[in-house]
Amino acid sequence: MGRFGFEEMQRIQRELQEKYFDRWGGLNPRKGRDSLLWMMIEAGEAADVIKKRGDGPITEDPQIRRHFIEELCDVMMYFNDVMLCYDITPEELEEVYQEKHRRNMERW
Repeated sequence: MGRFGFEEMQRIQRELQEKYFDRWGGLNPRKGRDSLLWMMIEAGEAADVIKKRGDGPITEDPQIRRHFIEELCDVMMYFNDVMLCYDITPEELEEVYQEKHRRNMERW
């Protein structure tokens, strides 16, 4: 497997959005707002796995681990939809992410 980053994630999200354009309505800021809310719900589902199963099984039980990772994938899919809806490129994300990291490294 090669590198799997935001460019590839956005490519496959665009493909998914195009396939279901008639059903989902395409990518736009209104959809981005809704996707952000759905992303938060999916993050809650990932947290639910931790709450119901505990930390250990996520690292030790392959089925529970796969379920947890699937929930994280749902979070990432909606996250990428939000980026696409607001025309945020992976390059912009990287730039701001790196700046934020530098500020965090200098905090305490």
